[in-house]
Amino acid sequence: MKAAVISISEKGRELSLRIKKRVDFIAVERFCIRSYSDFGSRCFEDIGGLVSDIWDRYDALVFICAGGIAVKAIAPHIKSKTTDPAVIVIDEGGRFVIPVLSGHIGGANALAVRLSELLGAQAAVTTATDIGGHFSPDSFAAANGLIITDMNAAKAVASAVLSGERIGLLSDYECINIPEEITTEPDCNIGLYIGTEDKTPFPVTLKLVPKNIVLGIGCKRGTDFTAIDILVRMSLHNADIPMERVAEIATIDIKKDENGLLQFCEKYGLELRTYAAQELMETEGNFSSSLFVKKVTGVDNVCERSAVKCSGGRLLIRKKAANGVTVAAAEKPIILDFERKIL
Repeated sequence: MKAAVISISEKGRELSLRIKKRVDFIAVERFCIRSYSDFGSRCFEDIGGLVSDIWDRYDALVFICAGGIAVKAIAPHIKSKTTDPAVIVIDEGGRFVIPVLSGHIGGANALAVRLSELLGAQAAVTTATDIGGHFSPDSFAAANGLIITDMNAAKAVASAVLSGERIGLLSDYECINIPEEITTEPDCNIGLYIGTEDKTPFPVTLKLVPKNIVLGIGCKRGTDFTAIDILVRMSLHNADIPMERVAEIATIDIKKDENGLLQFCEKYGLELRTYAAQELMETEGNFSSSLFVKKVTGVDNVCERSAVKCSGGRLLIRKKAANGVTVAAAEKPIILDFERKIL
């Protein structure tokens, strides 16, 4: 998680520095209004303009100021709880840490609690499931890398939890620490299905799909973004895997600065993992082999080996090639933990 800490006063600047020094579980970048800035911060003149510039670039925005100022700054940019960054407000005295947007999926509630512990402050979490210590489908999905396919169904599950109704569970993946609100008994009116198949085991079913696909990509030097994008999307479509399930991109380290590949990662918000040729050659599995590729790169297959190396799992899509690009996909093995937290 990458967080922007925004301050508009001297006390706020001092508090932002405390946060920067104490927080080690997320990457923190400080933004201080020019009148109260220092060498370790980035300056801004107008808070509204700043928020416009950074809204889509950070996982969390932490405002050290009055709540009204923060709300006015973020209001024009709020779109959806599934895409908006976490937003937190802290008073300049460092007494209260208040999550105001994307509490569950964005992780604002969890981040507020962690920050309050570090600052010796009070976290003011207001969402009903958190207050009562109940299961939250939003938080569970976010912490375990699951895609919520229907927000209305997610709301129905949360409402049922609060009303004391038992929630059914059918999962194609191993689950641990299942809370008392959840049952694996089939006779429930509402429940969760975790998997990739077209199943509706309950009258009201919230389907959660794992985001656990790693794409291995190889390409010739100078390959443009379009060639990569076309082959990736075609390969995923033919395998009936939605792009939303892709979690990471993997390749050989000599491609870490490949412009087309970097553009692809930026477009889809994906992290690029790179590995040395020797690491890839030592990866175990049944891979296709090319003497030409090995002569050029030092490894006989970049896409399949990097996908398996990064995922630690099995290949779902074997090597596909077109226009100087090779693509493969592997699935990460996962265990779903109902007690796992976002941070």
